[in-house]
Amino acid sequence: MTKRQTQVAEEIKQIISILLQRELKDPRIGFVTVTNVQVTQDLKYARIFVSVLGTGEEQKATMQALTSGRGFIRRELASRMEIRFVPEIQFRLDKGVEYSDHINQLLNEIKESDAERVVGEFGDDSDERGETGTTGDMVETGDASTNRDGKVSSGETSDD
Repeated sequence: MTKRQTQVAEEIKQIISILLQRELKDPRIGFVTVTNVQVTQDLKYARIFVSVLGTGEEQKATMQALTSGRGFIRRELASRMEIRFVPEIQFRLDKGVEYSDHINQLLNEIKESDAERVVGEFGDDSDERGETGTTGDMVETGDASTNRDGKVSSGETSDD
């Protein structure tokens, strides 16, 4: 994107975010966040990506409300932007946030199942002296350190 495209996209994003929060009164519009705006090189078309929290039906209703309010939104853009031609706008549902939430949920499930498996296999992760640590960690015992394999290192380095 050129510098001008980026500037116009950012300005559109800011104005539409304010419009969605404060000025659009359609009850079908739920919790909407403008995630990205892409503008063509000739600045005639803008694709606005929005994230909608809610069920599939709520998302569909919000997208219909945004589509029906395009004229009002474009008129507001024209009055607030210093640009000769206001781009035609299209709203697109951004499923990136929903997808990242799904991935995060899967990772948390894996983490929980691994934690349960480790606790089930090893029980408590402490050794016979009551010191705790994970496998491969260094366990401090006074002047020397001992790793889980029983190898001792003094912690001192030689200056050769």
